[in-house]
Amino acid sequence: MTAPPLLAPAFWRYWLPQPPRFGLSLGQIPPDFALWDVTHQRTVRLANWRGKQPVVLAFARLLTQDVYHPIDHSHIVTVNRAYEQFRNAGAEVMVITTISLRHAQGVVDDLQLRVPLLRDTTGGSFREYHTGQALGAPLPAQFILDAQGRLRYGHLFSLLHTHATPDQLLKLVEAL
Repeated sequence: MTAPPLLAPAFWRYWLPQPPRFGLSLGQIPPDFALWDVTHQRTVRLANWRGKQPVVLAFARLLTQDVYHPIDHSHIVTVNRAYEQFRNAGAEVMVITTISLRHAQGVVDDLQLRVPLLRDTTGGSFREYHTGQALGAPLPAQFILDAQGRLRYGHLFSLLHTHATPDQLLKLVEAL
């Protein structure tokens, strides 16, 4: 039996609000990471895409397998539906979350994900990309890196514009 989300230690790690901020400059190479891809059962290192193809990073606020954050749930579903379009445009997409392996595998199975779902259980990548946090979880954000690995676009969570849509992200990728 799993602890309810409010009793999970990770909830308290993200309890104090920290607003998102643009801590990365456009044109810079953002921090690297190596995270486990639950969808394809492999370790993914961001630096491996430098010099090869654009990358879309979608930081997601998933609480557990059974309790989806409603805004992020719909975003992940639409990103997953558009995954082949991103691939046809020459880009890779990575969804990053902080949930446990068991919960992440449940999300992959439940949503039938094809898009890589990467686990960052420490939340280090969320902090390095300055996504912010509130009410027990990091906040969502989306970033686009060009084929050289340089940051070309960033969208941070706000109450008025929670996510950049897959259509918006795809247009930006196609313009690279």
